[in-house]
Amino acid sequence: MSVVTLLLLSLLIFILIDILPGDVATRILGRQATPQNLELFRQRFHLGDPGFERYLRWLGGIVQGDFGTTLTNARPIGAILVPRLVNTAWLSLVALLLYLPLTLIPSALQAVNRDRPVDHAISIVTLTFLSIPDFLLATFLMIGFVVLVPLLPATSVVEPTSDFWEYARALVLPAATLALVMASTAIRMLRDNLIEVLDSDYVRMAEYKGLSKRLVLLRHALPNALIPSLNVTALNFTYLIGGVVIIERVFAYPGFGSLLVDALQLRDVPLIEATVLIAGAVYVTANLLADLGAILLNPRLQTPSR
Repeated sequence: MSVVTLLLLSLLIFILIDILPGDVATRILGRQATPQNLELFRQRFHLGDPGFERYLRWLGGIVQGDFGTTLTNARPIGAILVPRLVNTAWLSLVALLLYLPLTLIPSALQAVNRDRPVDHAISIVTLTFLSIPDFLLATFLMIGFVVLVPLLPATSVVEPTSDFWEYARALVLPAATLALVMASTAIRMLRDNLIEVLDSDYVRMAEYKGLSKRLVLLRHALPNALIPSLNVTALNFTYLIGGVVIIERVFAYPGFGSLLVDALQLRDVPLIEATVLIAGAVYVTANLLADLGAILLNPRLQTPSR
């Protein structure tokens, strides 16, 4: 089903971009271009061919790992995508490493101390972060750690020549912003799941057998409570790829999201198609891995139903 979904997604992307109003050649070359130059441009990039023929040619290149060339400077799209994807991958990895403790620890504290001051305080903080837009949260962090306490750089510009510490300092603020946004969404769901699991019969039986609360929480309650939260985590992971546009723009980080915005502004059709398809592939893959993770965590799902 994931393969079929990606195939349908590629067709939908191509159709939606193909029916956009306006002339791509005029957008790229400008209004001062002569009719001869516009016609040569259309012939060079096969813009006048039938849509289905162009789709099959594009899909055939995608299957072979060839994303084509950009319309703006005729560079291979793969050469442009790879550095941006690597930057976003590092940003996503750091954000996920921050996201896990920011989600698990508050959720466990709330579940163990339900309806107590600790639970209410964490809920207030979570709702506060949920109500703050991404760009505003990024601005607050920038004011706090760039203006008031100048520890981190205002922009997260990284170059191939940047050393480890320059790269690490550039990733702190955007990764922290992404982690806080994702954690504020997942904490409430994981808290409710943990409370439900802690009230179940098998957890109470484990407590009656004399197991410590910490062991019961980590061994019995948390793995089962994580199952419903995996889909939220999968959605958060896709947010890291497709939703980092705002964060990358705020911190001037040269990642995948910024590349997509630039491609849309320039109306570079092959680059738009490649970036959106990759974002969709990540979304489908993340949901597939979430389903597989739910099966691994729940032995009952590993037995085929009859």
